[in-house]
Amino acid sequence: MEPTGLSPFDIAAILIFATTVLAYLNYHLLHLPPAIALTLMGSLAALAVIALDHAAPELMALEQLRGFLDRISLRATLLNGVLSFLLFALALQVDFPVLRRNVWQVASLSSVSVVLSALLIACGFWLVADWLGLGMPFVWCLVFGALISPTDPTAVEGVTENARMPVSLKATLAGESLFNDGVAIVLFSLAVTAALAPSSYSWEAALLLFAREALGGALFGLAIGWLALQAVRRIDDYKIEVMISLAVVLGGYTLAQTLHVSGPVCAAMSGLIFGHHGVEQSMSRETRSYMVKFWVLIGDILNAVLFLLVGLELAASPAPSWLLAVAALAAIPIALVARLISTVLPLGLLRKVTTAPPIAFDILIWAGARGGVSIALALSVPRGEYYPLIFAATYAIVVFTVLVQGITLGPLIRARQAADASMPPPVLPSASPSAPPSAKSPPNSA
Repeated sequence: MEPTGLSPFDIAAILIFATTVLAYLNYHLLHLPPAIALTLMGSLAALAVIALDHAAPELMALEQLRGFLDRISLRATLLNGVLSFLLFALALQVDFPVLRRNVWQVASLSSVSVVLSALLIACGFWLVADWLGLGMPFVWCLVFGALISPTDPTAVEGVTENARMPVSLKATLAGESLFNDGVAIVLFSLAVTAALAPSSYSWEAALLLFAREALGGALFGLAIGWLALQAVRRIDDYKIEVMISLAVVLGGYTLAQTLHVSGPVCAAMSGLIFGHHGVEQSMSRETRSYMVKFWVLIGDILNAVLFLLVGLELAASPAPSWLLAVAALAAIPIALVARLISTVLPLGLLRKVTTAPPIAFDILIWAGARGGVSIALALSVPRGEYYPLIFAATYAIVVFTVLVQGITLGPLIRARQAADASMPPPVLPSASPSAPPSAKSPPNSA
């Protein structure tokens, strides 16, 4: 069957089957964190298709793979709703009291750090492109800086899933990845607009749009999270309460698009409110168990499928020229330096004016993984002269952060804990929130 003839059900069946097979093989053979294993094995699977295409060109295996990926459209799959599911699922599992104690750190990392990182990466990448004679305008370098700056919630959760990290640090990383995607998506849209229509670009309009998308998404998420909270407080039926949570994500995203506010920010905020005040404080033990397990399963399935897609998308992309490859490899240290400066500088200043708890900067910087969000944004860059360079650099950074940083994060944490006795104790990975289940309030008691 031709790829264009596949139905949505066919595509879902192929992805779930392939993901299951690779996850099973990883469980028995590689024993790697799922995110790392699926990215690696997805890339190896695509490379096998490329080798088959060279060995038997009449089969057109590579063309079939690219047709399949075009049919899926990773950008539409990730940004148009799926990211909201992932952020909501992750928000339900965040330790809210710990996150609240680190609120200023999370706010700084998901706003100031994203903008600063985008500017630093744009400057560094512009210098490299100019040195190599690629002649990339600064505004297109800013497009690249915006799409590669946010830490991806799927990637961060994947590389930290099996890491014994301090509770405070894990909550900070989770909170950062929850909110910086929405900020980065808005920043990316503004940069693309400036690149395509510089004469009609207005900084006043850009700031207004940024405030409406980001702040509007947060306020709207608070509103629908509060409405859902009132609903679950008045019933005790786990099936209906799980359906309410689904309605929050699906309805919230659709309404956010209609209101022109950020759907991802809305999902993250509604998930935090619903997770803490609803799941942990207003549900019976049975309902809480069903709710947590349902959303953990949804998050795990979507994470696995998306990492497989990222691996296939990266490896099936056209090979860059040697000049683009050099620029792409140079983007890795640029992104690391930008992550260092954009993390240490704002948080260092914050420590001087607030009572923010101490934090392990080396682990925070190294755990800042990029993933599907950056790939999806890179795929949405208008096809033109600068698209190959932007995608090649995104390719290099995503592979490095997921594979290299993901594999070495555990040893780094253990070495840091051995060297620093004052470092907070680690937290073992857990599939459910740490707070004990509470008794269900009687109907209409709230």
